[in-house]
Amino acid sequence: MTDAERSGRRRRLLKSLGVGVGAFLLFGAVTGLLPNPIYVRMVERTPADYVFLVATAAFAAAFVYQRSLTDDPIGDRFAAGGIVGGFLAFGCPICNAVLLALFSSSALMTYFDPLRPVLGAVNVLLFVGLLYYQRRRCTRC
Repeated sequence: MTDAERSGRRRRLLKSLGVGVGAFLLFGAVTGLLPNPIYVRMVERTPADYVFLVATAAFAAAFVYQRSLTDDPIGDRFAAGGIVGGFLAFGCPICNAVLLALFSSSALMTYFDPLRPVLGAVNVLLFVGLLYYQRRRCTRC
C-alpha cells in the first residue's frame, strides 16, 4: 500500500468517523437524549432510544465510508430517509414541531409513541440492507 493510498484511506475513515460522531452529538442534543440546558425532553428516555441513536449514527458513518469507496455510489436518498426514520424513532414525539403541527399531542402519544420502537427496528433493518447491497456492488470493499 502506497503513502497516497494510506492517506486516502485515513481521510475517508476520519470523514466517516466525523459524520458518525457529529450525528450522535447533534441528534442526541436536539432530542434531549444528551442532557443540555437548551432542550428539555418531554417523554421518558428509554434504552431503546439510545440504541437507535447509536445505530443511526453508526450507520450514517458506515454509509459515508462505503460511499467513498465506490465510483458509482447508490442509496443517497434511501440513506437520508434512514436518518429521518432513525430520528423519528428516538426523538421526542411531542417535541417534534413538524409532527406536532400535523397531529395533536394526544394523537402522537396515543398512536405514534408506541410505534417508535417498531419504526426504529425497521429503520435498522433497512439500513443494514442498504449497507449490504452497497457492499455487494462495491469492488474496492
